[in-house]
Amino acid sequence: MFEGQPKGLYALALANTGERFGYYTMLAVFVLFLKANFGFSPEVSGAIYGTFLGLVYFLPFLGGIMADRFGYGKMVTIGIIIMFLGYLFLSLPLGNGTLAVAGMGGALLLVSCGTGLFKGNLQVMVGNLYDTPEYASKRDSAFSIFYMAINIGALFAPTAAVEIMKYAQNSLGVSEGASYHFAFAVACVSLILSIAIYYTFRSTFRHVEGGSKDAGKSSQKTGSEEISAAETKERIIALCLVFAVVIFFWMAFHQNGLTLTFFAKEYTDLNLFGMPISAELFQSLNPFFVVFLTPVVMAIFARQRARGCEPSTPKKIAIGMGIAASAFVVMAVGSFVSNLPLHKEILEVGTSPVKVTPLLLMVTYLILTVAELYISPLGISFVSKVAPPKYQGIMQGGWLGATA
Repeated sequence: MFEGQPKGLYALALANTGERFGYYTMLAVFVLFLKANFGFSPEVSGAIYGTFLGLVYFLPFLGGIMADRFGYGKMVTIGIIIMFLGYLFLSLPLGNGTLAVAGMGGALLLVSCGTGLFKGNLQVMVGNLYDTPEYASKRDSAFSIFYMAINIGALFAPTAAVEIMKYAQNSLGVSEGASYHFAFAVACVSLILSIAIYYTFRSTFRHVEGGSKDAGKSSQKTGSEEISAAETKERIIALCLVFAVVIFFWMAFHQNGLTLTFFAKEYTDLNLFGMPISAELFQSLNPFFVVFLTPVVMAIFARQRARGCEPSTPKKIAIGMGIAASAFVVMAVGSFVSNLPLHKEILEVGTSPVKVTPLLLMVTYLILTVAELYISPLGISFVSKVAPPKYQGIMQGGWLGATA
């Protein structure tokens, strides 16, 4: 899995780790910040959260259009700078009035635009490293490594957010609502680290950055010249069909930042084997499982390949969809058997009188992560392999757009 990979993969993966650490530090506490600082209801918080994620995952499509014309590396750099400004504004304690709400909205827009320029185009650059006969066979394993790097950043983000907030409250005496700004400041620091890694090791991947004069040259597919208009159309249609299918997976998966976060806060016994835990830390489960299960899932695929029975990428995505469904079956059955009250019945007290074991969420996240490993890293790899050379950025943006 790790043998024979180009050095550029690890440089880009580490740069992405820093950026993702900042993003997930912010996301781990975001909906709780909306409630604590502004007093927003779950419905309002959900609308803001959904709109923000929609922009985060739709704007890479526009970022891909720009990068296909002006170069991937240039858009990645601009994106990091814009994201930094967004997190910087979020870290400013503006209170809870109209100015604070407007400032938060502007900050979220900056983070969304920056992510739109950064995320999909970095994935294009990773894929372009494998457009040579020497590395072509290692594309799937490369994106699994890249995906692990994303989740290493996400793994430690909730813990970092919680600890910096505790420090702000206990040592600096700030209120709970104000302490969230310290968590957002951590995201600023992580982006500085990300851009430092990017430019320190730029020589290992500079040949795949593209540019206004040579955009597309480095992304020509192995052993082929310009493909025909008919083949271009066929590839785009095939990818769009895959995008349409995975919409439903991401619709379910991204309940983790909203519905499952509220479930952890309000319905879950925050005590595991005698140790107190926080609701925010449940969001560490998914990246934890990604990091440790990726080698296992890759070993399963390798064994199937050796036997000649490895499913195609579209079939793996279909299998992943079924696994994801089973995760929410577990969640639904566990909630029903525990006879949990409806959310509208606990709005006044803010917490359920009936609590479920934290193992319910842990098992749900475990199953959901296995589904994710059958879909996300392999899907990104599939897009980089199938996308027409001139439309690499747009197609990676389309994959992310399915999440929007």
